[in-house]
Amino acid sequence: MTLLPIGTPRPRRLRTTPSMRALVAETRLHPAGLVLPMFVKEGLTEPHPIASMPGVVQHTLTSLADAVGQAARAGVGGVMLFGIPAHRDATGTAADAPDGILQQALTVARETVEAAGPSATRPVVMADTCLDEFTDHGHCGVLTPDGRVDNDATLERYASMAVAQARAGAEVVGPSGMMDGQVGAIRAALDEAGFTDTAILAYAVKYASALFGPFREAVDSTLKGDRRTYQMDPANGREGLREVDLDLAEGADMVMVKPASSYLDVLAAVAARSDVPVAAYQVSGEYAMVEAAAANGWIDRRAAVLETVLGIRRAGADIVLTYWATEIAHWLS
Repeated sequence: MTLLPIGTPRPRRLRTTPSMRALVAETRLHPAGLVLPMFVKEGLTEPHPIASMPGVVQHTLTSLADAVGQAARAGVGGVMLFGIPAHRDATGTAADAPDGILQQALTVARETVEAAGPSATRPVVMADTCLDEFTDHGHCGVLTPDGRVDNDATLERYASMAVAQARAGAEVVGPSGMMDGQVGAIRAALDEAGFTDTAILAYAVKYASALFGPFREAVDSTLKGDRRTYQMDPANGREGLREVDLDLAEGADMVMVKPASSYLDVLAAVAARSDVPVAAYQVSGEYAMVEAAAANGWIDRRAAVLETVLGIRRAGADIVLTYWATEIAHWLS
């Protein structure tokens, strides 16, 4: 037997027991750093399962309150709400209607978390600020007569949406449409309306990804075609840093990379560059792949869930949006 020379470092000493590994872990998960994305659909009488996302549903307002309460009791740091209206039109008028489904959901969520306990221990209520769920064409903005997304006309809609969401109870608004100037337009509108404390989580680096597929089922998307003219090309990394710089200059309070797992290099670069908290969204396709593999017995579900989210944190995310947020929080307790 060949022995290592005396004094040779032995990294394996720090892997000998679960307690030792926990003691020296460089990256940790905590429920407060997790955000649960949630869907609420107008007109439902009971929650509707999403086939491509086992365990995730389109909520009623009542089931939403129950699920938000569960997340609060588990210690989840935030909830991100998406609304699915009964009526859609070219400009997404339901998106900023005071009685629109998303505004109703935000009020329900805010009342639920405030009843759950002190603000230091309750989830932050967040809203997706985008038109795609509300337009009959499924794009993230207003279209020109020739079918292109009109950037500046869309900014006006986003500004109105953000104010309506803040008025309904959103503490954070999340512009996700990748329009140029969206953060600045929303910040100006919120400040003018008196919502100076409402924060902006900018979807600063959002790719035109195949991993959004199950999400389209989740929001009953009407999209024909794709969003490649405004979402980022998966081939590009440096471009993402430029997007982050622009959003930070316009006043973003947090920035996000979406999707997460296929873009960990971009996430790490953003985290190294940003002086505000960095979020990453573990999207529907990432969720669905793990669930499908686990259902077939090909992987250990719990281990895979924790490993994927830990990898996102290790790459630099301060906040992880994941459909497993409440479940992970229970595992960590």
